[in-house]
Amino acid sequence: MKVIAFVGPSGTGKSYRSVTVSREYGADAIIDDGLLISHGKVIAGTSAKKEDTKIASVKHALFMRSYQVGSIQRAIKKNNIQCLMILGTSEEMAEKIAKNLGVGKIEQFIRIEDVASREEMDMALRMRRVEGKHVIPVPTFEIKKEFSGYFLHPLRRFQKNLDKEDTTVAADKSIVRPTFSYMGDYIISDNVINEIAIYEANKIDDLDKVQNINLRKSGHGVHIDMTVTLCYGCDIPSVCRKIQDAVRDNVEKYTSVNARRVNILVKNLRK
Repeated sequence: MKVIAFVGPSGTGKSYRSVTVSREYGADAIIDDGLLISHGKVIAGTSAKKEDTKIASVKHALFMRSYQVGSIQRAIKKNNIQCLMILGTSEEMAEKIAKNLGVGKIEQFIRIEDVASREEMDMALRMRRVEGKHVIPVPTFEIKKEFSGYFLHPLRRFQKNLDKEDTTVAADKSIVRPTFSYMGDYIISDNVINEIAIYEANKIDDLDKVQNINLRKSGHGVHIDMTVTLCYGCDIPSVCRKIQDAVRDNVEKYTSVNARRVNILVKNLRK
């Protein structure tokens, strides 16, 4: 397996440009902040940005824990990765990651200065230092389990004018604030989640009406209770499972909030 590295100071836009750079240099997987990413999907690892402190985040990003190394190595082998690109703040950091993962010597270094102008790097630094924004080079739904409630731009399907973006999956990116950021939280209204849940439930055959919906929040996501009327003669358990799947999958897809429970109470049947 060939190993290359994309390096530059923290906050200068490496993650934002990593997909484009990986394509140009033929890398089919990226190591970034504890994640192994391939073709726009997280295939192993957990994000260092989830850690509670900066020190813990650095250790996580360097793969200093044995259980991290094993999961990454297995995923590299399983997915037959031919060229791996490691992101690091310096050559030394990239080399340490390569050594800790046991992937061999880095054959080539690409520097952020090679692909970004000074003005572009300064803009990225301002976003990091002033606004506390971090980019992870995968679509929002790929890391929703890691960051329930921490996304800055998850509602792209509803807010199409939020910013101009590439419509390809590979180019999609998620902007997050790490747990240790002091900048505050991103709040999604309960009404948004309720409306999505009702809309998706109404697409299911043999559902006559959603009578009531109740949302309960927890530290790891939301619990949704729905009271419904179904059509007489339908397979009640099967219809309820379809409603649960549709509500859960689409609430998570559109908001990046984890739907921990979707409870369905069938109160009536209509002929």
